[in-house]
Amino acid sequence: MAKYRKLGRTSDQRRALLKNQVTALLYRGKIVTTEAKAKEVQKIAEGIIALAIKEKDNFEMVKVTAKVARKDKDGKRVKEVVEGKKVTVYDEVEKEIKKDLPSRLHARRQMLKTLVPVTEVPAENAGKKRGTKSVDVVAKIFDEVAPKYASRNGGYTRIVKIGQRKGDGAMEVVLELV
Repeated sequence: MAKYRKLGRTSDQRRALLKNQVTALLYRGKIVTTEAKAKEVQKIAEGIIALAIKEKDNFEMVKVTAKVARKDKDGKRVKEVVEGKKVTVYDEVEKEIKKDLPSRLHARRQMLKTLVPVTEVPAENAGKKRGTKSVDVVAKIFDEVAPKYASRNGGYTRIVKIGQRKGDGAMEVVLELV
């Protein structure tokens, strides 16, 4: 018996499909797909969530100083003339950031191998590049998903059958985070 379903695709197409669906599941919370795809996605997603739970508290808070451009009331950078040239004015700001310890950093990189980048587009900017922002899905998994499931021992997702698809009769299911 095979270790995984081939889903009628070549290996690179299958890998891309599974990466996209796992990312959509972890970002949105649920997806609608066929039963065979859902079972494959479920395996991968459960592993990622388990990894996140194991490493969720493995970081330290570090204070750093950063140079940040000073901005005016319109949000534009403030410039001043120095020796005949316009130069942006910078302020030193002290920030507190999370620094991953080595095992959490490794877990983050393992997740990034499986997940694809997500870009969020507001409704008013639909179809435009301006106003979009990239979302850190791994940070969302560590900060929101892992604490939610910390007390569970597996079983982070559920498959609910919703009936056959009209076109080809394939069994459709909803795969969701519990």
